[in-house]
Amino acid sequence: MELPVFAALVLIIAGIWSLVVWPQFLRRVMKDPRARDSAGKATRFLTVHVVLVSISMVLGAATAVIGILGLLS
Repeated sequence: MELPVFAALVLIIAGIWSLVVWPQFLRRVMKDPRARDSAGKATRFLTVHVVLVSISMVLGAATAVIGILGLLS
């Protein structure tokens, strides 16, 4: 795949950004009182955010890989 160097670097930076920022966000969500009910069971609030973070991290990793492949080609 042919990708301009600038575009490849933007993809790599965006991917790394996602992989750095989202775990920090999830740590804060997990500490939020809305994350667990009185019995300690995960609430929908936590479940939705875990799914959001998981998808975002997969997309971030894919973005970084595409950028790296673009640089190498």
